[in-house]
Amino acid sequence: MGFTLWNLFEATLLCLNAVCILHEERFLAKIGWGINSNVQGFGEPQSVKFQILNLIRSIRTVMRIPLIFFNVATIFIKLLLG
Repeated sequence: MGFTLWNLFEATLLCLNAVCILHEERFLAKIGWGINSNVQGFGEPQSVKFQILNLIRSIRTVMRIPLIFFNVATIFIKLLLG
């Protein structure tokens, strides 16, 4: 089995799905990464933790609808081509 663009697409799709299903109150709050844990003042440098939380929230916001179509297309292609 070689490393192809299809494998890279599937791996990216799975990672994006995993990020989108993370629940802030159930999972992220237990490890200290909840909504209230990132209070910062104006002009302060953003920490790595804050940047990761912003990335998770933006992926969840922007990729919600496109992920539905990518998942459906991937399922149909897998069903048709094996």
